[in-house]
Amino acid sequence: MARLDVNRSGEMEIFVRVVELGGFSPAARAARMTPSAVSKLIARLEARLGARLVNRSTRQLQLTPEGCAFYERATRILADMEDAERTAGVGEQAVGRVRVNTSASYFNHVLAPVLPEFLTRYPGVTLDIAQTDVVVDLLAERTDIAVRAGPLKSSSLVARKLGESALTIVAAPLYLERYGEPHTIADLEQHNRLGFGYVREVNGWPLREGGKTSVVPVTSRVQISDGEGLRHLALAGAGLARIAEFTVRADIAAGRLEPVLAHLNAGEKETFHAVYVGQGGQLPSRIRALLDFLAERGRVS
Repeated sequence: MARLDVNRSGEMEIFVRVVELGGFSPAARAARMTPSAVSKLIARLEARLGARLVNRSTRQLQLTPEGCAFYERATRILADMEDAERTAGVGEQAVGRVRVNTSASYFNHVLAPVLPEFLTRYPGVTLDIAQTDVVVDLLAERTDIAVRAGPLKSSSLVARKLGESALTIVAAPLYLERYGEPHTIADLEQHNRLGFGYVREVNGWPLREGGKTSVVPVTSRVQISDGEGLRHLALAGAGLARIAEFTVRADIAAGRLEPVLAHLNAGEKETFHAVYVGQGGQLPSRIRALLDFLAERGRVS
């Protein structure tokens, strides 16, 4: 068991200051301590942890791999402590940090345009946003809210539906000029079909021809991990892409992309949800504020 007289949060704060200010002396000035006192504190911390956190030299301070890992965890812990104190002190007022995980497509085309409105409405809330199309473990990644596309698997998560979007195949005019426009499923054999580099619910393009729906496999020399990257590849003329319509609506209107094989579209839609870990209805006000805002202003259509 750890000694009770060890001020762990104080040690973390000093260590974080040393890292962020770039040395013992500036950290000492900020904390109103002497450089030797800061140096001794870091040495005691390293001795207690049994690992060297920083490599010291006369010119610069460098973090060891263990130091990098400890810095990342320490900043998260200090932020959580700050959130806890703020939330406990203000009752139902929305105050504190909300960690959000979302795709780059949803962030760029839906969330980013309305974020200023949220920040104005809730000046006490700060957001920490991570972008990925890959489904994450909310507990393991310390995430409050994740915006996910596609069907939800049964879990302990609670979800709010944010709408749905049709999926459409598009290509840049330059690509169609070079390789021609496909009109049948068979024509796709001659085209580069851009896809994702991870397993999805349906790994292919469902297309309906002659009264029958077929899933056309994606074959491409380029695969990518997110929908926004797929959109940019299509814009650059790298191939055909099947992508959520809300992300390419402006590109189609501006002539940067053109719909392809619309007459074969099987009508599949992608549903979006804001998911979070259920807490018996007792959500922190900061999380509830963002969930309500997403249901109001963060809808997909």
